[in-house]
Amino acid sequence: MAPGRRPPPSGWLWPTATSVFLCLNVLATLGLAVSVQDDSVILNNEVARQNNQSLLWGPYRPNLYFGVRPRIPKSLMAGLMWGKVDTYDDIQSTIRYTCEQNEGMKGYGWDEYDTRRGGVQSIRDIVNGIELTTSFVKVPGGAHGGSWAARIKGELNADAPQDRKTIVILYVTQEGLGELEAVEGDDKFGYDDDVTLQGSSPALGDYKLVVTRGTGKQPTSDHRLSEFRGPGQTVVQSLSYAEELLWQAKAVVFKQLKEGVDWLVQNKYDNMDAPPPPWQVYHLTNRPGAGNVQIVQKIFEGSFEFDILFTSGSAGKELTSADLTREIKETTESFGERFASVFSFKAPFTAEKYKKFGRSMFSNLIGGIGYFYGESIVDRSYAPEYDEDNEGFWEDVAEARARQQQAPEGPYELFTSIPSRPFFPRGFLWDEGFHLMPISDWDIDLTMEIVTSWFNLMDDDGWIAREQILGAEARSKVPEEFQTQYPHYANPPTLLLVLDAFVDKLRKTNGSMPAQREHLSQGVSLASASVDNPEVGLEHLRRLYPLLRRQFNWFKKTQAGDIKSYDREAFSTKESYRWRGRTVTHCLTSGLDDYPRPQPPHPGELNVDLMSWMGMMAKSLTNIADALGMAEEVDAYRTVQAAIARNLDDLHWSEKDGCYCDATIDAFEENQLVCHKGYISLFPFLTGLLEPDSPRLAGILALLGDEDELWSPHGLRSLSKKDEFYGTAENYWRSPVWININYLAIVQLHRLALQDGPHRATARDLYTRLRKNIVDTVYASWAETGFAWEQYNPETGAGQRTQHFTGWTSLVVKIMAMDDLEAGPETETKKHVRDEL
Repeated sequence: MAPGRRPPPSGWLWPTATSVFLCLNVLATLGLAVSVQDDSVILNNEVARQNNQSLLWGPYRPNLYFGVRPRIPKSLMAGLMWGKVDTYDDIQSTIRYTCEQNEGMKGYGWDEYDTRRGGVQSIRDIVNGIELTTSFVKVPGGAHGGSWAARIKGELNADAPQDRKTIVILYVTQEGLGELEAVEGDDKFGYDDDVTLQGSSPALGDYKLVVTRGTGKQPTSDHRLSEFRGPGQTVVQSLSYAEELLWQAKAVVFKQLKEGVDWLVQNKYDNMDAPPPPWQVYHLTNRPGAGNVQIVQKIFEGSFEFDILFTSGSAGKELTSADLTREIKETTESFGERFASVFSFKAPFTAEKYKKFGRSMFSNLIGGIGYFYGESIVDRSYAPEYDEDNEGFWEDVAEARARQQQAPEGPYELFTSIPSRPFFPRGFLWDEGFHLMPISDWDIDLTMEIVTSWFNLMDDDGWIAREQILGAEARSKVPEEFQTQYPHYANPPTLLLVLDAFVDKLRKTNGSMPAQREHLSQGVSLASASVDNPEVGLEHLRRLYPLLRRQFNWFKKTQAGDIKSYDREAFSTKESYRWRGRTVTHCLTSGLDDYPRPQPPHPGELNVDLMSWMGMMAKSLTNIADALGMAEEVDAYRTVQAAIARNLDDLHWSEKDGCYCDATIDAFEENQLVCHKGYISLFPFLTGLLEPDSPRLAGILALLGDEDELWSPHGLRSLSKKDEFYGTAENYWRSPVWININYLAIVQLHRLALQDGPHRATARDLYTRLRKNIVDTVYASWAETGFAWEQYNPETGAGQRTQHFTGWTSLVVKIMAMDDLEAGPETETKKHVRDEL
């Protein structure tokens, strides 16, 4: 295979979720028995089968307010659309489908959600004067991932006209091989009762989707249109479109609405003294039948409720609304009990308001998990300019990128959580490690499914694109200049933090649970099957380890820094690193986009945050290799760890500034430390590379706790108030408070507070105060606006930038569940410690 060539999209080291699901169900359907001597192989297959059954369906279209699909490429998908039609102009501005910022929402998202069972979502649409509740449940059974159901409930706000007309549309598509057809009703104008869609596909078998009549008043028909339009019944339009157009739901629906309006104008409207009511003009003509697009339209006057019932043909029993009512109740009760058990909040966050807040934050994180499928755009030209070896390299790189040598690759599939449904509905590599930290506490097997999906994207060299923009629908949310991925661009390897947590869980069980298939069952036990049955967990690590090692070597090769060419003294000539992809204003690959770096960029630059990530990576690989019993590999990674620790001090510590700094080469070709105090300065501490007795900790903790530098009542600022670039230009990472970095600081302060060392009391005080500041900041903004935010203002605490940023901001759930050290025996040192700082 040529260097850098991509692996086959269906998975190459081990099967993807989709292929496992299909293969195991084919075997089950045919009744074939596989004779395997090793019980662990049987156990692993059983865990894989049950996980794929349990996780097949979900609201895996997080870019929509409510969208359902399975983890299968080219399959059945459904999405909800709604809007008011009191006037003719409403249709253009009030129709809701894709999540958007600034669309008149007081807040929306999951109040409770469990990926294996379902949950309840509230959507507070103040422009349309309605609050929607979308309840979703999964019912196991059969050989095709079971059945699912949703209840759509709309309640008008008290200040909305109680005769408000609302259009509600269920947009259903079938990609790829398969059939989909609407069963005709008794009335040519529409359906007075339920609507039934019948379909089949190779992956899902036979299925039935029923949209119930539900409850709610239908508006009164204008008698002048009685020969053309019915009295407000449910209608269905069945259409056939090219596959590449199926995702464009609003365009398809608006086209059909326009055709209906045009027909009325041409055939009836000219003969009317006054126009008919808007709702009836926008009432689609009923044309049910076969088609890969099925538009199910309802029009209500006032509040309403109806159900969507999907029954897998292999499940046996057909779902009913009574089943849905029961499942919603049980799912809600189960979630509440389990959440309180998994995330036991500690003081001062035990009040009910924090519990409601925590359930919402976590539910929106895990409810934002999506399945994405499609082509990625990659520049594999390997232009020599991309080596970034020459001074002024960023200008040469810009010229090389302008040649536009990118091409589509794939298609690929990815199962991942996302940072933000309206603004970032796709996978981000460094975000994902933070996302999975709370999720791993809730469902470690779901976490490993996601980790596996990410590593299935790795190419021969060890590269994983930092931003996964798979398919035309995903690209529609991304400006063109950011769509192309480059196989020499890195991103912080935060997935290793999750794998460290996985190894810790494995060690804690220590084989105490029985490794047998009978132990597994649908539901909660699947959330921990791979640690309850350690052989399953170890098999995960065995499969991942070669990829982790490959990724580590890719980092060492592509992100290497230069020590030898300059007069630099360091313990090791091998351990130094530089982010590729730098420009004068940005270092996007670091994740800290506009954070100040040495100017101008130089091929001799060395980045302390990347060096720290490499140290963390070596530490994690040591941990994993040790769990797998690879003694030689453990020794090799420990050697790298030690060299990185020494070089961090040799190459990046500034005694004058009392912190770690980036390094560059000055105009006299000499090494120079460039210190912009802020998050960068803390990275050896944040990544856990400093021991409790490190002589560097005093300076780091002093910087962290200084109100004139990083400390604020709302969390740690990203850049020191004293820095010349504080709050300037784009001001993205130049003052705001970011929850992911604050979380890392809180974790490390907690570690120091529990270990003997000269800084224990200081760490304890900083931990207690920072933990409270962060939670109160995020909570206050959520309570006021209904949203979590991408970042927080260090002066006011207000949430800002991206709305509904329930990715790593949801780390507050883990923070609230951490120890309350305020009540410990050392609180009397608090005033003394503050005076010292």
